[in-house]
Amino acid sequence: MDKQKLDVICNALKAESLFHIEDIQSLWSGYGTIARYGLTGAKHDSVIVKHVQLPDDANHPRGWNTDISHQRKIRSYHVESAWYRTFADRCDASCRVPTCFYTEEGEDEFLMVLEDLDSAGFPLRNSSVSIEQMLPCLSWLASFHAHFMHQRPDGLWPVGTYWHLETRPDELAVLTDTKLQHAAAAIDRQLNQASFKTLVHGDAKLANFCFSGVSKAVAAVDFQYVGGGCGMKDVAYFIGSCLYEEDCERYEDKLLGYYFEQLQYFLNQQKKQVDFDALQTEWRCLYPLAWTDFHRFLKGWSPGHWKLNQYSEKMAARVIAQLKDVTK
Repeated sequence: MDKQKLDVICNALKAESLFHIEDIQSLWSGYGTIARYGLTGAKHDSVIVKHVQLPDDANHPRGWNTDISHQRKIRSYHVESAWYRTFADRCDASCRVPTCFYTEEGEDEFLMVLEDLDSAGFPLRNSSVSIEQMLPCLSWLASFHAHFMHQRPDGLWPVGTYWHLETRPDELAVLTDTKLQHAAAAIDRQLNQASFKTLVHGDAKLANFCFSGVSKAVAAVDFQYVGGGCGMKDVAYFIGSCLYEEDCERYEDKLLGYYFEQLQYFLNQQKKQVDFDALQTEWRCLYPLAWTDFHRFLKGWSPGHWKLNQYSEKMAARVIAQLKDVTK
């Protein structure tokens, strides 16, 4: 970053100086970096700086270098900035997110200065987890969905998730599974017509959860695709990011049961006036559609991806068959 940006961050944090510690990762398709910076003379010893600089020529790792892809990413950074400005401070310890200290948006540059979750007690990033280790993440999702139940996604994506059908016409066009391709709009429509809607994280994969080293607490990051929708989208996507096909089927009942127990608990804690039995009935019916919705995207986007398996194929086949029965 240039000196002007460093000075802006220093002023925002009332720090004497700011110094680069390490680059944590590059952003998708070369759109910038996430880095850790140290501070002197400030309340915090370090912060995380997400610095987005839109490239002239994006280098998508799977070849999706289109204007649609570029515009979607630009929109995602506006959404993430809006999330931190308007919604993030409504989250509590049960759905922990980093505090945002400063945001800046330009035509081709975005800056977000965030709490360092490593220093806040969430230093672990797990590349694989046991069933028991998945439970805190499902609890986080349940709390998040309870907090924002019936919340309008003002300034966010009207329909959350990065694979939402309307934003992925290229991937749909190349999908060779014609039955799934023809069913995509009906699946999307049923998910969007859910009576019970909340805000969904939109990219709730295992890699976006930060684990505590002592307790079972977790925090979540990366809110580029937060928006409105059925909570099953997050749940299905998260489970699929953790388990291989045999375990997806084996533990489906246990994991969904735990999620709904937690959701009921947090709705009661939040004093939300919700018919929980009706919500659970609807969302359990929508879980296979949410799973198939992501399967549709993945099959078009990356036909050789490891997440494409027989469990997902069977789920999709059942959903398509049910849709046909409904339309007869």
